[in-house]
Amino acid sequence: MPRGFVEAMMSVGAVALLLLALVAIDPRLREQISEPFGSRPSIALAGAGSRVRDAVNALGKAARDKSLANAPLLIFTLSATVLVFFMLRT
Repeated sequence: MPRGFVEAMMSVGAVALLLLALVAIDPRLREQISEPFGSRPSIALAGAGSRVRDAVNALGKAARDKSLANAPLLIFTLSATVLVFFMLRT
C-alpha cells in the first residue's frame, strides 16, 4: 500500500474518532444522530435532508460549546492539524 494512502486513512480515522467522541459526550447530538434509525425507512427518507441539516447544526453547536470550554486545547489541536496537513502535502 502506498504510504500516502495509509496516512490519509489515519487522518480519516482520527476525524471519525473525534466525531464519535462528540456523539458519546453530547446528548443533543446523540439524539439527532439516533433519531432517524428509530422510525420506518419511508418516514426517515422523507425528512432526510432536514435531519442531516439538523445533525450538522447539532454537531457544530456541540463542537462550539466544547471548544469554548477548552479553548487552549482547541488551539493546540488546530495547530497540530495544520502542521500534519502540511507534512502530508510534502
